[in-house]
Amino acid sequence: MIKYPISFLANADSHSGIQSPWTAHSQNREIPCAIPVEFDGPGGALSPEDLFAQALANCFLATFKVYAEKSKVVYGRVSARAELIVDLDEFKRPVMKKFILHAEIAGAQQPERVRVLANRAFASGFILNSVKTELLFELRVYLNRRRTCTKAKGRLATGPSPLERDSSRGLI
Repeated sequence: MIKYPISFLANADSHSGIQSPWTAHSQNREIPCAIPVEFDGPGGALSPEDLFAQALANCFLATFKVYAEKSKVVYGRVSARAELIVDLDEFKRPVMKKFILHAEIAGAQQPERVRVLANRAFASGFILNSVKTELLFELRVYLNRRRTCTKAKGRLATGPSPLERDSSRGLI
């Protein structure tokens, strides 16, 4: 049984100036960071926006892996590709406006069960549930690793699950 609360530590330090990259630290690992060129920085390293998108994508991936293992659902590979849209809010402040996650799961022995678990993972991942950002989800499930899809056009073409219908999280 997991005991809460759990504490995760992170730190970062930098020299002055937006052109100066810095190093963030977590779990005794160094993460090179920089302001992205889109915000007049040097780029060339992970930005806070990159790390935000990574946190959301990896939240889905980790949650799906936990659900699949605990449910004894077998799959060959799960991958997540994401896009984060930064835009201005109603007060003209830049915000993480929209996050779109494209997930693919290959080698699914029970494609419908995999689809249900993947939708559940996206809807219940606690980092995903901790943000105000609009979240969208696209899922493709394949029977084998060569991407022979379970339904026509490469997508598992079944209707929305009760979770998808009841969710206001923007599942597509």
